Amino acid sequence: MLHRLPEILCDVMVNDRRRYYVDNTPHAIVEGVSTLRDNDIKAWLSIMYGCDNYCTYCVVPYVRGHERSRSPEKILSEAKELIKKGYREITLLGQNVNSYGSNLNDLEKISFAQLLQKICEIEGEFRVRFMTSHPKDASDELISVMANNSKVAKQFHLPMQAGSNSVLKRMNRRYTREEYFALAMKIKEKIPGITLTTDIICGFPGETEEDFAETLDMLEKIEFDSIYSFLYSPRKGTPAAEMEEQIPEEVKSERFARLVGLQQKISEKQNAALAGKTVKVLVDTNKDENSSIASGRTEGNKVIRFAHNGNEYYGEFITLKVLYTENEGLFGEIVELQKSENESNNINLKEKENGSY
Repeated sequence: MLHRLPEILCDVMVNDRRRYYVDNTPHAIVEGVSTLRDNDIKAWLSIMYGCDNYCTYCVVPYVRGHERSRSPEKILSEAKELIKKGYREITLLGQNVNSYGSNLNDLEKISFAQLLQKICEIEGEFRVRFMTSHPKDASDELISVMANNSKVAKQFHLPMQAGSNSVLKRMNRRYTREEYFALAMKIKEKIPGITLTTDIICGFPGETEEDFAETLDMLEKIEFDSIYSFLYSPRKGTPAAEMEEQIPEEVKSERFARLVGLQQKISEKQNAALAGKTVKVLVDTNKDENSSIASGRTEGNKVIRFAHNGNEYYGEFITLKVLYTENEGLFGEIVELQKSENESNNINLKEKENGSY
């Protein structure tokens, strides 16, 4: 409806109206509306709207309608324009990007994996991310495209929500813990070094202590790099809000604390494994005004801080060596600077050996 605002304002002003009634027309995709962007190197690009999954806790299908995919031609055109303007990272958005294209006509129909491949073929130095994925629609084709394209960030956000089959069934997630585990392991195997993240809901109606223990068990087995966890909160109009056995707030909070505590240990372990390795980083902040520290994000979307003397790296891809990790933070140094310093030390050592130092 936002695209009609100029038309409505004009009608109100010209005809001196006090009220304007808008009919409740079906959701439609409107192209050509300008997008206000508050970042000059990162852009978020919607490829579809709505959702057909009807998870029992979620209000999205009721307020945003059924899935509607944008034309691949329009998406590619917008992506090319963003890259031409100098954007270095594009995040493709949809409530379930994995089902992109399912409602396109036969002439336009392509899968999400094929769309991702076409975006990677655009000339220029940039990185592509996407969110959010539904596990039931994550295909082998998508995993293959991610594994074989250097422009696709090696990060996969795969919402699990719960590790118990009984809870997953009440959530209407349409996969089992066994199916989710097999998919997560396949992703890790096919894309070495992938950063795997997930969503977890604590205290869904009817969740027993045994159910919650199964969620903790999945965290230990899969070893996510990080999780986004939430206390279950009823949404008016959703089936879950009307379910019996709503979990008391104090029980939800206690389980949440255990979940976060376990994941913090796993995240620290995952980050510690990066020490000594080199990572490609998009520098997305200038150095602090009162220090010489700047930061960027790795392919896995992990924040890494590093020291330098100016702001010349902002918006650029650079290579950093991870020096050490602390809690969930990474600290590194620029590989080029490290190489220059080593070369300088070697020259000084040779001069000393030749007696000219």
